[in-house]
Amino acid sequence: MSEKQLSLPRRLWIYQAERFPLGKTSLLVAVFSAAGVNASALFAGRAMPGWPAYALAFAVTLAFFFHLRVFDEVKDAEDDARFRPERPIPRGLVSLRLIVMLGLASAVAVLIACGIVEPTVLPFLLLVWAWMVLMGLEFFVPRWLKAHPLIYMATHMAIMPLIDLFVTAVEWRPHGAPPAGLALFLALSLANGCILEVGRKLWAPENEREGVDSYSALYGSRRAVTAWMCCIVLALALLAGVGFSTGAPLATFAVGVLAAIFVLRAGLAYRAAPTPEAQARVDAAAGIWVFACYIAAGFVPLAERLLP
Repeated sequence: MSEKQLSLPRRLWIYQAERFPLGKTSLLVAVFSAAGVNASALFAGRAMPGWPAYALAFAVTLAFFFHLRVFDEVKDAEDDARFRPERPIPRGLVSLRLIVMLGLASAVAVLIACGIVEPTVLPFLLLVWAWMVLMGLEFFVPRWLKAHPLIYMATHMAIMPLIDLFVTAVEWRPHGAPPAGLALFLALSLANGCILEVGRKLWAPENEREGVDSYSALYGSRRAVTAWMCCIVLALALLAGVGFSTGAPLATFAVGVLAAIFVLRAGLAYRAAPTPEAQARVDAAAGIWVFACYIAAGFVPLAERLLP
């Protein structure tokens, strides 16, 4: 039986496994969203909110990441058909129309959820979607952005602090103004977005593909991974600032240093020999850093507060 003859649920299951792995994504989103809610309360010295705030932050953030995938499917449809025919949509596993419809359905669902649970965050929801639309349209200058990859990355990774602005607003918006320390947290989200983006596009020379951009191909593997490691150091410095704002500087920084040592070792190994194995370790290390970073920012200070 060919893939096209499988039932729709089975085909969607294959699609998510390849393009939006729910297990891994849900775990990262759970940590990311809960850390944002916790950090907002910690910045302001407030008690943690009830479970509806966490549930809303998680559900909307998961939807945001799915919407980013949908926009990518639309934006890259032509290139995928030409250079990546093995992907689910170009090979006919599911249609682009179906994925877009699922994206719209999830958007309606989270819009209703925000209206019920916390209507004050609706402007931030719309702000994130508006930026996604601009990203999908390549800010109306696609050729110029493609010719300036660093600006391209900065404009697209700006979505990360905007998502975190929504996540934290779930906690602080009912109380009025944003708390002190929020700007550092949003800057950390931008740095982490760049770490994920660059980390997944540092490839071994034999894995480079025609028509598929990578930072290793654009700048050379040594320069690209050195810039990636600099982003780790910058994120560590921002994490230290967040630790001071949440009242747990030493514990937060200690977790960050341990994670940074592990991740930087992967970068140094790739710099010495950009093999496929080193490429995979850098990609994994980027995710580990972001995971550890949000644990340090949003959970370590809470644990320190709760411990006697």
